[in-house]
Amino acid sequence: MGMVPVSKRGKGAGLAREVRVYYLVVDRPDTRLDKYVSEQNPELTRTQAQKLIRDGYIAVNDCFVKASHILNVGDRLTVSLPPAEPNSLLPEDIPLNIVYEDGDLLVVDKPAGLAVHPAPGHPAHTLVNAILSQLSELPDGGEWPRPGIVHRLDKDTSGLVVVAKNNGAQLDLAGQFQDRSVKKVYLALVKGNLTPQDGAIEAPIGRDRNRRERMAVVTGDKGREARTGFHVVRYIGDYTLLEIRPETGRTHQIRVHLAAIGYPVVGDKVYGVRSPYLERQFLHASRLGFKLPSTGEYVEFTSDLPPDLEQALKAIG
Repeated sequence: MGMVPVSKRGKGAGLAREVRVYYLVVDRPDTRLDKYVSEQNPELTRTQAQKLIRDGYIAVNDCFVKASHILNVGDRLTVSLPPAEPNSLLPEDIPLNIVYEDGDLLVVDKPAGLAVHPAPGHPAHTLVNAILSQLSELPDGGEWPRPGIVHRLDKDTSGLVVVAKNNGAQLDLAGQFQDRSVKKVYLALVKGNLTPQDGAIEAPIGRDRNRRERMAVVTGDKGREARTGFHVVRYIGDYTLLEIRPETGRTHQIRVHLAAIGYPVVGDKVYGVRSPYLERQFLHASRLGFKLPSTGEYVEFTSDLPPDLEQALKAIG
């Protein structure tokens, strides 16, 4: 299959200092390289993984191979994620469902499959690019490439996102998220019948020591405080539909916490269980409440389950 030693790489040579590198050890046989990488890194689509492989950013046992290369158990992958290029932050005509807008902010009902902001592996085709097609500019926030972003949803999580339109609004909203006064409610379907019907998960979250691209419940000073409240909406056979209220905002918090207590999110390819009815995780940001920066008035927005999640419930139930 024509393995090429890393020392002779072409386009991947001379990687910038900002490149983030992590390693994977393959835990199952007969899987294509591009498929495995995209499944292990939720920030990457399979097409994006193929491009990284083609450009020399991903190696198998220190050799460069094709995206179609079949992996064996124990193969060691080196994955280098290059930084997004500044010139990729351009307006893109991507349809958006805007549920509210004023002079300070937008509330968008984000579809699954759309990343919130550019990042290694997907430098374009994001919510930020879509919003730039409707606004002449967004606040810089001092943190390119996330202008206007004060919180985020995972790429394959659907639902409500608020985006600031100016620096003052961005600071105000960021402060509300920091002091935990923002109301965030999600709907999640998990495997198993979760009891009790109301409760909270309190467990620190940090990088998985063995798989750095993932998050995990960790002990000691390596984790950050995380708390997730839950309420059972209903049981559906061997599944539970939950209303989730995260009190903190750690990366992948809901998915990690639910997996840690033995009730993984259905359709989650990283922490959960696969489902024949879903192509992505059953997680939807259904309610968002905060104070308007201009007036201090509390407002709250809701979003119905999208068709793919509704269809999955019907199929399961």
